[in-house]
Amino acid sequence: MPQTPHIERHFTSSEVVRDVVIGMADGLTVPFALAAGLSGAIDQTAIIVTAGLAEIAAGSIAMGLGGYMAAKSDAEHYAKEREREKREVAEIPHEEMREVAEVFQAYGLTEDQTWPIVQALKQQPRNWVDFMMRFELGLEKPNPKRALTSALTIAGAYTVGGLIPLAPYILSHTASSALLWSVVLTLTALLIFGFVKGRFTGTKPIKSALQTAFIGSVAAGAAFGIARLIGG
Repeated sequence: MPQTPHIERHFTSSEVVRDVVIGMADGLTVPFALAAGLSGAIDQTAIIVTAGLAEIAAGSIAMGLGGYMAAKSDAEHYAKEREREKREVAEIPHEEMREVAEVFQAYGLTEDQTWPIVQALKQQPRNWVDFMMRFELGLEKPNPKRALTSALTIAGAYTVGGLIPLAPYILSHTASSALLWSVVLTLTALLIFGFVKGRFTGTKPIKSALQTAFIGSVAAGAAFGIARLIGG
């Protein structure tokens, strides 16, 4: 009887999702908190919009550079560790062979079962190093384009997220009415974003949506209260 082939579907774009989450989460909350805080002190939407756009520009650049530097650091760390593993495979192969055996024995294999695998890897130095990088050090080879992609993704997500709470101030002439619409739009966006994030990251979507909206609300409420208190 023919069997239906087993097809596993795994989500492989976790790095991109992580960058979008980082950029969008901060983009929704920081400009939202800034605009809400300014609304507690002034009623001129032009000033709020100017300050908000400046913050979005500065924030997206800073976040993008942060993502770029983090990805570059990961790549440099991987290259450094790989060179060290290559030297150890060449200079102390018996120690490296013992470490390979320990990796398999941690999964329940006996010494007799691991010995043929260790010997096979010994004949393939490149694959041996790849094995040690992944299973001993837990490091995956980074995408050479990862740094630039990460920077652009985070910066873009931050910009998109930041424009959502700022949009009502662009379209309105009074900060009080703009703030109300900004709260509605931003909380809706936070709920949707949190729900989608939960679906991609494997957490409960409803829980993720409520947590994301709660954090954004607390940040904006704190900024608004402080600005109102200082502004009298």
